[in-house]
Amino acid sequence: MRKVFHFDSPAAPYVADAAVLCCFDHRIGTAVRKFLKKQNIERADMIVVAGGAKTLASPRNDFEQDFILEQVRMSIRLHQTRRVLVMSHSDCATYGGLAHFKGDAAAEAAHHRSELLRAAALLTTNFPGISVEPYFVNFDGISEVLSAEHAEATPQNPTATVGDIA
Repeated sequence: MRKVFHFDSPAAPYVADAAVLCCFDHRIGTAVRKFLKKQNIERADMIVVAGGAKTLASPRNDFEQDFILEQVRMSIRLHQTRRVLVMSHSDCATYGGLAHFKGDAAAEAAHHRSELLRAAALLTTNFPGISVEPYFVNFDGISEVLSAEHAEATPQNPTATVGDIA
């Protein structure tokens, strides 16, 4: 082998701050990285696949869902992950983009909300004891997706943006 790039990185085993399931769409990459930094997630096991949360909530086949569950299982087993962030985003091509919702951003967000909650429930069922956090990414921010019970118990944020989903 011929070294083509040098860097220094700790060789010791590490504990992941979180596993993060998100789409590979480049348009959201910078926002996701900045969000993780703001959440104090420095060591993330990134699970980056077309559709992100869709692979759990409404997979095209059993293999897709099983693959993602195995990746989360490996993160938990190998890196002691206790937190999983699951994400989807606006205008995602695996959902048919915003056009699938006839340009209706609210309808799109509502659909993603249900998908994210379904994905979070699947993760919680398969991995009791981990924290699962669903998030929706649009082109002006990232919104935490809350269950109906949690939304009722949480005071509304008066400074929330249009992109926030409760």
